[in-house]
Amino acid sequence: MIDLNADLGEGFGRWTLTDDDALLSVVTSANVACGFHAGDPSVMRRVCDLAAERGVRIGAQVSYRDLAGFGRRAMDVPADELTAEVAYQIGALRVFAEAAGATVAYVKPHGALYNRTVHDDGQARAVVAGVRLAGGALPVLGLPGSRLLTAAADAGLTGVPEAFADRAYTARGTLVPRGEPGAVVTDGDAVVRRAVAFAMEGSVESVDGTTVAVAARSLCVHGDTPNAARIAALVRAALETAGVGIGAFA
Repeated sequence: MIDLNADLGEGFGRWTLTDDDALLSVVTSANVACGFHAGDPSVMRRVCDLAAERGVRIGAQVSYRDLAGFGRRAMDVPADELTAEVAYQIGALRVFAEAAGATVAYVKPHGALYNRTVHDDGQARAVVAGVRLAGGALPVLGLPGSRLLTAAADAGLTGVPEAFADRAYTARGTLVPRGEPGAVVTDGDAVVRRAVAFAMEGSVESVDGTTVAVAARSLCVHGDTPNAARIAALVRAALETAGVGIGAFA
């Protein structure tokens, strides 16, 4: 059994990036942008309404405050400030989730914050403190072996390891930085093969050709990858054909 998640609601005003309607017909968990890297109240409300209609779990995708850089620029934010900003984002999304008859079911950092919490204890603990401040023992999605999942467990939260079917991995099991060649896997067939390998074998081939163990409960397909909705549908079909059950972790 594996969960399929995607980053959704990544629009702002008249600008849109993700095909939310199509992806919500495929995934089981929706990482909804909460306004700091993308998303505005109207976008958040619409995605929550659609997710609730289709039985897709709603997750808060929290970020550094970086609309101009789409949350992918490195930032140094004091721990207490980051804690407050994480709680703020969860609270904002919760309003729209509950109005739709659902709830915020989990939390996942985005972009630079996600990658920072792989190795930075202070930022990882600040994110977890923000989850606790927002109320409720929400599960936290993160990279296997990350400081984020350790901090979540230390705080009594469920840490959920995830894998990325459309991102390249280093031999250490971390994601190849987006600025490097080949960091994003855009070939649909390759994404499908990697997704099945994650689910069936718990591993992926790294950029140097070595096999890296990646035990994941959730599988991400980025909503801003070219042809994301089509690729996500192919991934789901291939997993089901391989006998893998598809279901939300939260």
